[in-house]
Amino acid sequence: MPHSPPHHSPPPSPARRSLLRGTVAASAALALPALGPPSALAVPERAPALTLSGRPRASWGVQSGDVSTSSGVVWVRSDRPARMIVETSATESFRRARRWYGPLLGRGTDFTGTTALRGLPPGEQIHYRVTLADPDDPRRTGEPVYGTFRTAPERRRQGVRFLWSGDIAGQGWGINPDTGGYRVYEEMRRLDPDFFLCSGDTVYADGVIEPSVTLPDGRIWRNITTVEKSRVAESLDDFRGNFRYNLLDEHARRFNAQVPTVVQWDDHEVRNNWYPGQILDDPRYTEKNVDVLARRAMRAFGEYFPVSTLPGGGPGAGDRPGSAREGRLHRVVRHGPLLDVFVLDMRSHRDANSPGRQPENRQGILGVEQLNWLKSELARSRAVWKVIAADMPLGLVVPDGATDFEAVAQGDPGAPLGRELQIAELLRFIKHRRITGTLWLTADVHYTSAQHYAPERAAFRDFAPFWEFVSGPLAAGGFPANALDGTFGPERVFVRAPERANVSPMESPQYFGEVHIDGGSGELTVRLRAEGGTVLFAKVLQPGRVGQ
Repeated sequence: MPHSPPHHSPPPSPARRSLLRGTVAASAALALPALGPPSALAVPERAPALTLSGRPRASWGVQSGDVSTSSGVVWVRSDRPARMIVETSATESFRRARRWYGPLLGRGTDFTGTTALRGLPPGEQIHYRVTLADPDDPRRTGEPVYGTFRTAPERRRQGVRFLWSGDIAGQGWGINPDTGGYRVYEEMRRLDPDFFLCSGDTVYADGVIEPSVTLPDGRIWRNITTVEKSRVAESLDDFRGNFRYNLLDEHARRFNAQVPTVVQWDDHEVRNNWYPGQILDDPRYTEKNVDVLARRAMRAFGEYFPVSTLPGGGPGAGDRPGSAREGRLHRVVRHGPLLDVFVLDMRSHRDANSPGRQPENRQGILGVEQLNWLKSELARSRAVWKVIAADMPLGLVVPDGATDFEAVAQGDPGAPLGRELQIAELLRFIKHRRITGTLWLTADVHYTSAQHYAPERAAFRDFAPFWEFVSGPLAAGGFPANALDGTFGPERVFVRAPERANVSPMESPQYFGEVHIDGGSGELTVRLRAEGGTVLFAKVLQPGRVGQ
């Protein structure tokens, strides 16, 4: 294993340190009760009523997302109809605060809402607070809930640092009060990143959370449970309940109040290994049309995450995920001169899962429109580094049943076939247009690894060498490493994975990755981390190169 260079996180600024003690703590105090016995939260929160005494409350905390040099999106959920009001300030005192009037929160969006903030100063710590006002009497307001984020720097000397992972509450491993819940979020929060890239499987809508699970050694894993997590998600309310589940964790809420997110989805937001047009043969589901389930899931996803390209759900959403009326998940999040993040949607536009041996395949895993968009955006990017955020790996073989395949690779190490044809086209484009500083980040497979792809090892050779880094799960079961497909010449430089399937978080650490771009040299360092503070692997990449 390569030696990991020493790394010391910079200490928080006085204002930042003060915030960790002050405003975020105040937000947590207003949030849901601290973790207790499963019975304490075994019954889900009642649906917000239209007539409630008192003042509106934002018990589920706040989130921010898709933060750029001058903009960001803030999210909140109310317990009743309310007007969302956001105030931003350069200081925690909120002197000279700027006020933003957001939407009216109601049943149509499960009482959630987002407000887009524009015209923010670059490279600054932004303090914000969200207040909910009674729509019939604006003077009746609830207690404000506080959060913060840093806008992206306008100049490269400030550098950039972010984390990534995915796979949350999967395989029956939910919020365990005996182990302190999702403690990994607190570990990530203390690293104080500029943002967190969530690489999909943000929920497991197809996975039941039982009150307890017996481990192979006889220990008992206990879960906080809710009605919506006692069955597979089919109705819109089921999907909404899945997204609310993770917000029951106090560490996740505290993290959300401090660290902005860039979020994408994969399959488990709907159902394992789904694709458009699929008709289910699964007795757990009464709704067999996966497109119907996907529409409901996408609406709930848009309601519960601050995504700049989604309308936040609600009545009148589009006809299918990714439609023009509904918005789309693939987008570029520009984080100053050092970094552009190209967020892919490898789920909504793909062809059907199959043995993957087609000699021609225009649809592929991205669809024609998304591939053309990605090529165009990569070509016009002037960022030093171009991170391609994929919700599935490229050269790892991910089966779907006995004969079909779920990702890009299909186990044939020869010339590109099936979905590999589309990726070959993209890699050829990157080489011939001399696009510098590309690397791929993903999660999905429930272990952590680093793969280097090189044409001299590949069947397809018309591309520049590149790296792909995998990190996860964040709060789910661990799985053995997948086989490699030789079409694009991957070499597994590092891997850490369990030897058996669905190893619990009590038996194996959870994983996340860290990316740091130095403002002076432009060097990019990737660190693969294990819960508990261990850096498992590190790789330094040089800027300005077409291949690495």
